[in-house]
Amino acid sequence: MKRIVLLWVAFSIITGAAVAQEKKEAVKLYNPAANARADIDAAVARAKKAGKHVFVQVGGNWCGWCIAFHNLVDTTAALKKALNDNYETVLVNYSPENKNEAVLATLNYPQRFGFPVFVILDGNGKVLHTQNSAYLETDDVNASGKKKTGHDIKVVTNFLKGWTVAAVNPDTYGKGTK
Repeated sequence: MKRIVLLWVAFSIITGAAVAQEKKEAVKLYNPAANARADIDAAVARAKKAGKHVFVQVGGNWCGWCIAFHNLVDTTAALKKALNDNYETVLVNYSPENKNEAVLATLNYPQRFGFPVFVILDGNGKVLHTQNSAYLETDDVNASGKKKTGHDIKVVTNFLKGWTVAAVNPDTYGKGTK
């Protein structure tokens, strides 16, 4: 009987680990096989034509904070609108399969800030700003006094507004940044 119980426990642990691994690998936001240079160049061309900037999010499917940020934007209508109205977005993979080191070198090595990291490019592909996402995290605490995990919607919104075409144009300071 003990042997059956031990076999059942071992089977449960192995099955649980396999299911957890499958769930972890189910997220496929970043494509390690993507041509990051081509994706950025295409976004820059679209941004120039549309009068927008480019929002480059560097991270990987392994990065819980990267996935959390993407989900926050995807489920917050105002953030999604601010991003779509003002930016062409590109997700650049950073993982053991493809670190995109040559591309990130052209963006001034943003990975030095951790992940996700955001790079704002103008319509010519010039780096305007690199944002360490840790500065966009929430300061809220839960009922037990522990800091909540995630990014602050208001802080992220202000960051996005601060790097729009209108916001960085001296002729339009103050318009569209409130």
